[in-house]
Amino acid sequence: MKNIYIVAAIIVVIVGAGAFFAGMKYQQSKQPAFLREFAGRQGQGTGTGGNRVGFRPVNGEIISSDDKSITVKLQDDSSKIVLLSDNTEINKAAEATKEDLKVGEKVAVFGQENSDGTVTAQNIQLNPQFREPTQQQ
Repeated sequence: MKNIYIVAAIIVVIVGAGAFFAGMKYQQSKQPAFLREFAGRQGQGTGTGGNRVGFRPVNGEIISSDDKSITVKLQDDSSKIVLLSDNTEINKAAEATKEDLKVGEKVAVFGQENSDGTVTAQNIQLNPQFREPTQQQ
């Protein structure tokens, strides 16, 4: 009789783990396309399985710019300083340069968050096109 309880408990754990895994896969399939693309980019060049601690996108409008950084106004009206390096890729429909980072431009920045709260940019997209998630029926 005691063995029945042990077998039942093992079955419950296996079914629960399977349901959790299936739910995670389902949720990943429901992410907007640009988030799936970003998640795929995260693993490039790390050599440690793809996790970059502090790697995050910054989306908003440029409110100031100089040769070494831009300041981006975020949707919550806060701002984030983004540091530029010689390795930062800046793109729009065609390759762009630091001179294209002008006040009022919409940007999506992908880079490493620093301990002081700034972000060192690895890639900047000018005028990104983010679609709102659509309701599926």
